[in-house]
Amino acid sequence: MAKTRIGIYGYGNLGRGVELACRQNEDLELAALFTRRDPASVQPLTAGVPVYAADDLAAHTGDVDVLVLCGGSARDLPEQTPACASLFNVVDSFDTHANIPAHFADVDVEAKAGGKVALISGGWDPGMFSLARLYATSILPEGHDYTFWGRGVSQGHSDAIRRIEGVADARQYTVPVPAALEAVRAGENPELTTRQKHTRECFVVAEEGADTAAIERAIVEMPNYFSDYDTTVTFVSQEELDRDHAGIPHGGSVIRSGLTGQDGENGHVVEYSLKLDSNPEFTGSVLAACARAVHRLSAEGQTGCKTLFDVPPAYLSPLSAEELRASML
Repeated sequence: MAKTRIGIYGYGNLGRGVELACRQNEDLELAALFTRRDPASVQPLTAGVPVYAADDLAAHTGDVDVLVLCGGSARDLPEQTPACASLFNVVDSFDTHANIPAHFADVDVEAKAGGKVALISGGWDPGMFSLARLYATSILPEGHDYTFWGRGVSQGHSDAIRRIEGVADARQYTVPVPAALEAVRAGENPELTTRQKHTRECFVVAEEGADTAAIERAIVEMPNYFSDYDTTVTFVSQEELDRDHAGIPHGGSVIRSGLTGQDGENGHVVEYSLKLDSNPEFTGSVLAACARAVHRLSAEGQTGCKTLFDVPPAYLSPLSAEELRASML
C-alpha cells in the first residue's frame, strides 16, 4: 500500500504522541492537523505540516486517509467521533468502559452511512489490555480476570476534572492497592470490588475564588470516574502542580488466574504488563498502528465501526505477512 496519510484532530499531549509515532513509521505520513484553537497559534513538531481550523474538516476529506481523534472521552469524543465518521476513516481512544457499547452504536451508524471505517477505543485500556483479556480468557475459561492500573496519571480522568467549573488544572493518579495485587499474582483468586483494587489521588488547582468544597464533591461523586473508588482530593498551586506533577507516566497489568486439570488441580497465572514513561506517547503509538489497520480495512471495502477485537493482528504491523511469519511467529 501507499503511505497512510494521517490527520490529527486535537493537538494536545495525545496529538503530539500520534505525531511522534508517525515520525517513527515510514509508511505513515502526517498530512494535516486540525484544531479548535487559532491555527496560527499551533506549531507542529514536523515541519511543513498544514494546520487547519476544526470547522474546516469537511473541506479536507481528500487530503487524509485516516483521521485520528485526540479529544477527551468525557465530552469531546461522544460528539466528535460520530460527526467525523461519516466524512473520514477515523480512530479514537474513547476510554469510558461503561459507555463503549453506546458509543460503538452511535459511530457505527455514521460510518456505515458515509462508507467509512471507524475504530473506537484504541489505546492500551481499552485496547491492548482488552486483547490480553480476550486471549487469556479464551485459553483459561475457568478462572478470573483482574486489571490493575498505575501508579500513573490518567489523561481521561485528569481531563474530566479539568472540565469541572472552577478547576484551572489537575492531575489524577490511579494507584493499585498493593495487598490486592499481591493476592492476585499469588493465584489466590480473590473476589475484589472496584474499591478494593484501586484508589484515586487527585491534585487540583482551583481558580481564584472557586468553591473548593463543591469541586471536591463533584469529583468524588462523578459516575464512571470516581464514585466507585476511595478518592482523595488535594488542592495545590499551579507552581506545585508544574513542579511535582509534570510527567505523564502510567502502566498496569492484566492478569488471568485460571485452573486446568481433571479436578482443577493445576493453577496458571497469565500477566500482561506495561510500564510507561509517557502515557500519551504510548497511546499515540497504539492509535498510529490502529490507523494503519483502518486504512487496510477501508481498502478492502469494509465499513462501519470496529474495535481491536475486529482487527487481524497483522494489520497493525507495517511488515508483510511473509516477514511476520519469518521474524515473529
